[in-house]
Amino acid sequence: MIECHSLKHSDLERFLERQKASVTLRSEFDLDLILKQILQKAYEFVPSESGSILLDDPYRKSGTRRDNDLVFIATFGDGSSSLLGNRLSASKGIAGRVYQTGAPYVSQNVDHDQYFFPDIDASTGFKTNSIVCVPIYIGKTVCGVLELINRSDGQSFTLRDMTLLEIFAGYTSFMLQNALDAKRAHELAKRDDLTGLFNDRWFHVCLNDSLAESVRTGSECVLLFMDLDHFKSINDQHGHLAGSQVLREVGFILKRVITGDDSVVSRYGGDEFVAILPNATLEEGLGVAERVRRAIEETAFLDRDYGFGSPAMNIRNVITASVGVATFTPLAGIGTMEILRNDLLRRADSAMYEAKAQGKNRVIVDPTSLGLSTIHPGKKQLNVS
Repeated sequence: MIECHSLKHSDLERFLERQKASVTLRSEFDLDLILKQILQKAYEFVPSESGSILLDDPYRKSGTRRDNDLVFIATFGDGSSSLLGNRLSASKGIAGRVYQTGAPYVSQNVDHDQYFFPDIDASTGFKTNSIVCVPIYIGKTVCGVLELINRSDGQSFTLRDMTLLEIFAGYTSFMLQNALDAKRAHELAKRDDLTGLFNDRWFHVCLNDSLAESVRTGSECVLLFMDLDHFKSINDQHGHLAGSQVLREVGFILKRVITGDDSVVSRYGGDEFVAILPNATLEEGLGVAERVRRAIEETAFLDRDYGFGSPAMNIRNVITASVGVATFTPLAGIGTMEILRNDLLRRADSAMYEAKAQGKNRVIVDPTSLGLSTIHPGKKQLNVS
């Protein structure tokens, strides 16, 4: 058994942002374990001193392969852990050549290989003599490479070794595709079909987790409760298909505006939306709420064709949002998690209804939250009831 290394699970998530898996979420799938198993099996196929899996980064991927970076996401061998997270331009090295061409490659003596990139050896102190490298596919697209360095018996890699590793690369692609499919199925169970936001069931799970974390760390947690103003008029005047498209576009706005790594944005039901802002003060929550309110107010909805026979309508100055804001402070919370969760929801919901009562299209803070939060005392409040 060899010792394998991989990026932290949270850092690996971005590398599943391709094809069928198109969301960045917490996942229960042990991608790091899968990658370590891949390297272990590759070692068993072709025993080597060192090896790596490098994948391109979907967040920075361009249409031209040469312009992409490959990232070391899993390694084994002496000093290889220091490579984790490092980027290698696809324009350099044997790994870059295999990624660009999609063809396997074996170098029996890198000292005489025009494609070998020696800078990595210089940074790790490792001496590379021979390399075998094969492409990793997801579907029909090359997404990275698997490379092994220096055969364990001291001999150079052979064409047979390359063939064996190429066969194994098919197994690697299969495992990664399975991880993508499993992640996709797992995430779909959490998602609202129309907007792509989380559904209310997963929202309650996340709210419990966030409040438990607040109790553990002593940090605040802010909840936003949003309801669209005048939404019924869209359905009445333009039909439910137009109304559904408006909801979808509101989902896009919320995903664009609420960008915190640990934030959770959900469709609560109908035209109601909620957002959990862990580790946020009331002041920070107010800032997010106002940005959301303003973005919805300023958006021209249905500004392009949205289906066969459904032309653009450019609906302006109709849809706005009433937003209620409530904060949870663990020192003030007494009771079971269910009681604390329901109390926070009730307070945010009541603040939203107060925003409706005061004329809509505004942000209202639950009065109780003003006494709980550490909001800066000199900061002017925003539409506080």
